[in-house]
Amino acid sequence: MKLDKFDTQILRTLQKNATISMADLSLQVGLSHTPCWRRVKRLEADGYIQRKVTLLNSKKLNLSVSVFIYVSLKNHDENALDDFETAVQDIDEVVECHTTSGDRDYLLKVIVTSIEEYEHLLKSKLTHLPNVDHLSSTFALKQVKYTTELPI
Repeated sequence: MKLDKFDTQILRTLQKNATISMADLSLQVGLSHTPCWRRVKRLEADGYIQRKVTLLNSKKLNLSVSVFIYVSLKNHDENALDDFETAVQDIDEVVECHTTSGDRDYLLKVIVTSIEEYEHLLKSKLTHLPNVDHLSSTFALKQVKYTTELPI
């Protein structure tokens, strides 16, 4: 499906505020209520809108330590990769997991309350993930930019 200017504007607006009323959304994009609602439903059905979430303030929740971890695996066969990716899904502190190019296999983003909590997570879960050969951790000192808005 090709997105037109109305679809793109709907997506941009919903990225900024997923709780906007359909009446306000339709006014902002220049469509009447029903066509706007149909477009939103189509964008959801076609997978452009995966889900609607609430972004929380990690500092207010005492989750102020962000750690980026490069992971190298021992084996790279399909089963080893699948086992690792499945196991990562069960660790709540891992908020992102990406496959990477180069000499490392994955990049994880972990958010925890303290360095001590990270150390515990590292010893109790991360080093026990299937097929892990090496972990390299980097602590973020300051978050300079944070957005979930895609540049559409």
